Amino acid sequence: MPTSTPPVPDWLQRVADTAHEDVSLVRRLAGLPVGRQSAVLMLFGPTEGGGQDIVLTERSASLRKHPGQVSFPGGMIDDADDGPVEAAMREAKEEIGLSPDGVEVLGRLPKLPLSVTGFSVTPVLAWWPRPTPIGVVDPAEVASVVRVPIADLVDPANRFTAVHPSRRFHAPAFEVDGVYVWGFTAIVLSETLDLAGLTVPWDVQDERPVPARFLTR
Repeated sequence: MPTSTPPVPDWLQRVADTAHEDVSLVRRLAGLPVGRQSAVLMLFGPTEGGGQDIVLTERSASLRKHPGQVSFPGGMIDDADDGPVEAAMREAKEEIGLSPDGVEVLGRLPKLPLSVTGFSVTPVLAWWPRPTPIGVVDPAEVASVVRVPIADLVDPANRFTAVHPSRRFHAPAFEVDGVYVWGFTAIVLSETLDLAGLTVPWDVQDERPVPARFLTR
C-alpha cells in the first residue's frame, strides 16, 4: 500500500514565506565585500522518526578557500544558469549527485555577502519529501556528505559561540557527532532556526575558539 508524500513542515513553509522580509541576516553580515554571484541549496528532508534533517557537505581539504569546512551544496552562478535556483540545483547535482526530481523549491533567503571569497550568496530553500541516494561526486571538491537532524541542531548541548583567535569572528556555531559548523553556514542555519521558531535557548556565553585546522589558510 503506497504511503503519502510527507508535506512541507509548517516551520519550513513559515521560513519560506517570511525570509525575504527578514533583515537581521543582512545586518549581521553588513560591511562585508559583495562580489561574484553564487547560490547554495538548503535542502531539507524527512527523517524516519518523523523529524527533518538538512544536507551539508564537508569541503575538500585541498581547496584553496575554506578547506575542510562544512557548507551547503552550491557554487557560482554561471552565465548559462537561469538565476540562483537553477545554479543551486545544478551545483547540488554536480557535487552530491542530487536528482532534481521531487525537490520542491520553496523560496530564497536574502542575497548575502560571504567574507574571504568575496562572493554574494543567495541561499535557496527546498523540501525533499522522498530523498534519493546522494554522495560525493568529485572528491577534489567534496570530502563527505551528511544529513544532520534539525533536532540535533536545536539541541542546546550542540550549540556555542565560535571565536576566531583575532576576535574578528564571533558568531553562532554547531557541533553534531563530529560535524563542526561555523562561519557563514552556521550563521545562516542559526537565523533559519530563529525564523522557524525552533530555536531553544542556548548558552551564547559558551565561547570556543575555532579549531586550528580551519585557520591554516
